[in-house]
Amino acid sequence: MGIDERRLAETIEYVAVRRLQDRYADIVNRRTWGELHEVMRPDCRLTLDLGDRELAFDGPGAIGDFIGEQLEAFSFFEFVILNTVVEVDVDAGTAGARMYMQELRQNVSDGRRTNAFGVYQDRFEQDPDGRWWIARRRYSSYSRTQVDGPENEQVVFDVKVIPLSEL
Repeated sequence: MGIDERRLAETIEYVAVRRLQDRYADIVNRRTWGELHEVMRPDCRLTLDLGDRELAFDGPGAIGDFIGEQLEAFSFFEFVILNTVVEVDVDAGTAGARMYMQELRQNVSDGRRTNAFGVYQDRFEQDPDGRWWIARRRYSSYSRTQVDGPENEQVVFDVKVIPLSEL
């Protein structure tokens, strides 16, 4: 049985993109915002649809500052990747991905345990040296624990799913 070179190339690039997603999660969990410049293009734009408001940030510095400020509200925080789907265009050196995630959190203010669920819809680009970068991110909230109320009460939001080829 011969090796299908095209499938092999796509698999190698898929693994590289998946490693980049894992690296991002590790940076967030360790709160090492200075490392975002190692995974994001300098002009990376993050748009956030939080269900009740929309925000946008440009560049790893601004993105890290925003996330860091938000995480100050939590004495415990862990970013967990639940599932990811990646479509790689080997010839173009681009990829589109949806990364479904959960945030496990505990509030500093009252010790209450909270959760958030969402999806990152990302565009990845490969540089001439073969290194992958997060080029653009669109985050949408699926659900999060009510600010006031029992821990099991979640606010649920509609999420627009973007075809991977359009990311």
